[in-house]
Amino acid sequence: MIVFCPNTLTDDERRGGWRLLFDGKTFDGWRGLGYDSVPTAHWKIENGAIRKLADGQVPRLPDGQPAAGGDLMTRDTYRDFELTWDWKISRAGNSGVKYNVSEEISMANAPNHAALGYEYQMLDDSLHEDNKVPSHRTGALYDLIPPNANKVLAPVGQWNSSRIVFRGNHGEHWLNGNKVVEFELGTPLLDSLMAKSKYRDIKGFAEKRAGHIVLQDHVDEVFFRNIKIRPR
Repeated sequence: MIVFCPNTLTDDERRGGWRLLFDGKTFDGWRGLGYDSVPTAHWKIENGAIRKLADGQVPRLPDGQPAAGGDLMTRDTYRDFELTWDWKISRAGNSGVKYNVSEEISMANAPNHAALGYEYQMLDDSLHEDNKVPSHRTGALYDLIPPNANKVLAPVGQWNSSRIVFRGNHGEHWLNGNKVVEFELGTPLLDSLMAKSKYRDIKGFAEKRAGHIVLQDHVDEVFFRNIKIRPR
C-alpha cells in the first residue's frame, strides 16, 4: 500500500531533480512581495499547509484585491520549470499561483504588494462572480486563455492537484491530471490576447524572465501544500 505523505519528495522525485518549495513546517524560502519577511497577518502554517487567512472586510481595490496586500513569494527565481502543488479553496473563494513575476515591475505598477505575472487561476467556479468570465475560471491562464473541456474540478473544501509547465516559450496548465491550457509566448495569438487583457499597458509584463513563484493574497481563505518545483 502506498502511503501519501504531504510535503515530502519520493526517491524518484529526488533523482528526477525535484525540490520542495514548502517543508510543511516553516516559511523557509519565502517572503512577502516587497517585504523582507512573511506578512504573517495574511499567512500562517496549519496542519502541514500554508493557509491564506481570510481578510474579512478589508479595503479592496476595484478588482477585488486587498488595498494593502501581501502576496507570498519565493526568494529564488526560476526561468524554466515544472511546478506542482495541491490546493483547496473556501466557498466563493478566489486565488491563484503566479509565475514569471518581476518584483520590480510588480512594485512599480501595483504598490499594494500584488504580484504581476502569468497566473494559474484558482476559483470556486460555482459561486464566485468571476465565473462569468471564461478566462477567470479555475485552471485558466488568467485573463488570457480559458481552461478547456478536459477540466475536472474538485468541490469546494476538497484538495485539487495542479501543475504548471513553463519551458522556453511553451506553457501548460494542468488540473487533476488533465491538461487544461497550452500556450506559446510571442505568437500572434497570445500577443492579440495580451493586447485585450488587463496587462496590455504594463511595460515588460509579457517578457520571459527568471521570475518568482507567487501565492496570491486575494482576500479569501485558501490552502496550499506539496509545493514542488523541477528547474529545467
